[in-house]
Amino acid sequence: MGNMSPQSSAPTTPPATASMVNWDLAAKTAANLAPAGPSLNGSEIGRAVENLRLMAEKSVPHVHEISRLEAARDLRDSEVLVVDRASWAKANTQSFAVMMDPIMAALAAKQSSAGKNAAAASATVTGAQLGAALAFLSSKVLGQYDPFAALAGQRESKENAGAELPASGGRLLLVAPNIITVERDLKVDPSDFRLWVCLHEQTHRVQFAAAPWLRHHMLSEIEKLGGLLVGDSENLGERLLQATKALASKKPATPDVPSRGGVLDLLQNPEQKAALSHVTAVMSLLEGHANVVMDGVDQTIVPTVRTIRQRFNSRGKDRGFIEKFVRNLMGLDAKMRQYSDGAKFVREVVAIAGMDGFNNVWTQAENLPTEPEIHDARLWVDRMGL
Repeated sequence: MGNMSPQSSAPTTPPATASMVNWDLAAKTAANLAPAGPSLNGSEIGRAVENLRLMAEKSVPHVHEISRLEAARDLRDSEVLVVDRASWAKANTQSFAVMMDPIMAALAAKQSSAGKNAAAASATVTGAQLGAALAFLSSKVLGQYDPFAALAGQRESKENAGAELPASGGRLLLVAPNIITVERDLKVDPSDFRLWVCLHEQTHRVQFAAAPWLRHHMLSEIEKLGGLLVGDSENLGERLLQATKALASKKPATPDVPSRGGVLDLLQNPEQKAALSHVTAVMSLLEGHANVVMDGVDQTIVPTVRTIRQRFNSRGKDRGFIEKFVRNLMGLDAKMRQYSDGAKFVREVVAIAGMDGFNNVWTQAENLPTEPEIHDARLWVDRMGL
């Protein structure tokens, strides 16, 4: 599929600790390895991009009506971009650089001069590995709201100007070749499917607009988790090996210790588990809420919504062993559980306290649900006094 670059220039990668990961190589590797998209000519690409922008705009009033979040009335601090797979990968290397910068700095501080030399030498290998992972993911993601995108350019501008800049919003990426591929595979109405996808992704955009504190809260929690892992880096390699072996043996999760997927399952001590539990709960909330909104439309808005959901849920049953293993390794199937667990939480809270009662969750960080509350909504309702 032809190139669909973002409408505006992408922020540059933050320079701090960049020597530990070759982010540019990661982006280039992903672009080179990403599977080819659907075959479309120039005019077909243009029409698809225009239609996706239209559906993105059309979805916002419906998100506002269903979510009852007034933030949906004004989303000017963020932007919507229609991108191809290479551009999606590039955008994610920039966001990874922002998220991992404090962790990289902590690692660098612990290293000896010899260790720093070894880290610099391994940056190429790390960049190539990350690029290969992004190449795999680049054909799976339909859309993504990136709350950290602006921080990369903001950080560089601050270093150059030496002044504090006001925080800006993120960007919503709609991955056109993947959306077109899935709608063709499912044999569903393209405009209906695109609007349905945009309902989910625009909900994420509205969430961060409704809770402007959420982006920095998530960033600080990710930094906290990374710091805990770095602090225990002497044992990280051994636990990583154990986690990989457990994946290969398909060790099942227990009801008391649900699997989060990927190699994270065996990488934590109790403090690390608590930090990861919080991040998992927040992600479940965000994904579940977006699913509730996208499924909140009826046939007057998306005429074929029932067919789309039924066929979409049936995807993946015929995946091969290799793809299933890779998805498990990366935690993608665990992410799908976040969608269902979070949606169940949202629906149960709304059934008890209404959507306005549920929307207390966006008021402050203390109102975010814990992981046990995600699995028992009554606990959250009682804590909130609803």
